[in-house]
Amino acid sequence: MRNSSIISKLDEKTEAIHIETHVNTALDDLDTIELTQTGKFSWFISIVAAIGGMLFGYDTGIISAVLVYLNDDLGHVLNAGEKELVTSITSGGAFFGAIIAGMTADRFGRKGAIYAGCVLFILGAVLQAAAYSLAQMTVGRFIVGLGVGSAAMIVPLYIAEVAPAKYRGRMIGLDNMSITGGQLVSYGIGAALASVAHGWRAMVAIGAVPAIVLLSLLPFCPESPRQLIYHDKPDQAAAVIRRIFPNGTDLQVSQKVEHISRHVQDLKALHAGKSTFWKLKQLYVIPSNLRALIAGCGLMAISQLGGFNSLMYYSSTLFGIVGFSNPVAVGTIIAATNFIFTWVNLMLVDRIGRRRILLCTMWAMALFLALAAIIFHWIPVNHDLSLVNATVGWPADVVLVCMIFYVAFYSSGMGNTAWLSSEFFPMEVRAYSTMMLTCTCWGSNVIVASTFLTQMENTTPSGAFGFYAAICFFGWIAVYFCYPEVKGMTLEDIREIFQHGFGIQRARELQAEAKQKKKMQLQTQGSEELKV
Repeated sequence: MRNSSIISKLDEKTEAIHIETHVNTALDDLDTIELTQTGKFSWFISIVAAIGGMLFGYDTGIISAVLVYLNDDLGHVLNAGEKELVTSITSGGAFFGAIIAGMTADRFGRKGAIYAGCVLFILGAVLQAAAYSLAQMTVGRFIVGLGVGSAAMIVPLYIAEVAPAKYRGRMIGLDNMSITGGQLVSYGIGAALASVAHGWRAMVAIGAVPAIVLLSLLPFCPESPRQLIYHDKPDQAAAVIRRIFPNGTDLQVSQKVEHISRHVQDLKALHAGKSTFWKLKQLYVIPSNLRALIAGCGLMAISQLGGFNSLMYYSSTLFGIVGFSNPVAVGTIIAATNFIFTWVNLMLVDRIGRRRILLCTMWAMALFLALAAIIFHWIPVNHDLSLVNATVGWPADVVLVCMIFYVAFYSSGMGNTAWLSSEFFPMEVRAYSTMMLTCTCWGSNVIVASTFLTQMENTTPSGAFGFYAAICFFGWIAVYFCYPEVKGMTLEDIREIFQHGFGIQRARELQAEAKQKKKMQLQTQGSEELKV
């Protein structure tokens, strides 16, 4: 009797597995439009949305020059603590901006938060340019932070939802290209206005330009198809899908709408009558969501705590400490390296894969930070970070070379890839999880920006850079065990990975299956063409 019961349960379980496999196969059959050639429209949307990254990049870079040229324009010369306040308050504002955007992204759509971010950034830039006190400068920096946080949270999410699966990594990477491009432009403007009296005011005012450009172009971009279907607008979603996949047939367009609609219906059924707190809680109580959150937010935290933003925020100050006479110009070399190697990542991320790039670059970041920490032994500084000797010589050049190599490996690896982690999250928690991803970025940013100079004073530059090297090294180990490869997979398929631990092996299996399926489809198409 007992054996019969066990056999009966096994039969039921087997039948359930067969049904689930059949459903998954049926869903995959509705997504064949992803295999067609995409048009230029999706690239246009991604490029326009990526301008939002320039808000983040420009502000990150320009504050480095502003700190050097502020002098006593705010009533007195700022000490180290006040410089840390002016720098870190923007990250604090971005933290709250990301939360607000995340809480409203599903209700009001993705574009609304981008509009709000642009308006806030313009207002904050005006307040900074007109500041004659530390208080007004701080308020302006905080408002800019609200705008930056809103845009930084929504832009990669928006691009991920409009991008074809095979180009998603590169299209999200455009946001990072815009960030690094903004940093490079800001350093160039900082160097150009260095000799202009009160030139820092023009530096911060120019930051409003990308926000104005984005405001002007955003009306030409549609809401994401997934959001349109979520708000019961399937016809509009079909029109957008048709423009993204111009070579798809009408049947494939309708199948794509149905494919997304099924996931959205499951999402609505799951969320019916549920509170915001309940939705947020699903990130932690559902194991697969929690694992995706740990992988994504963990990499983001490492990318911010591993020293890069210390270099961007305080590069002019740092290179002044090691003895360079024109630290802003030297900082431009770092920004240019960042921009060039972000482009390298953009070209490779969908070909080589996210995980492989991380494993090939993070160990080198740790290596060059450790070398810089050792070289700082030959650059003695006082507790206030002033040089003991007026001339430094070769150690300064070696530190610069170490920083160039560190930034090259960072930009070609973790700097871009950390933002791609928004693709890990299923649609029912995507807005909230991307909010947590962005909050991790800005929370870590606050820590770095508000402690770097103090850490340099109390632990010496060698101690500070050795600490960052350790974070990068242990982060490299964590990526090996916890960060799966998802290149070329649709957002709907990625959700399955984290149902199998951190999904390293399951991701390999799914990608092998997808490769085999594509090969069979190409063979079928070839056979049909021969018959014709």
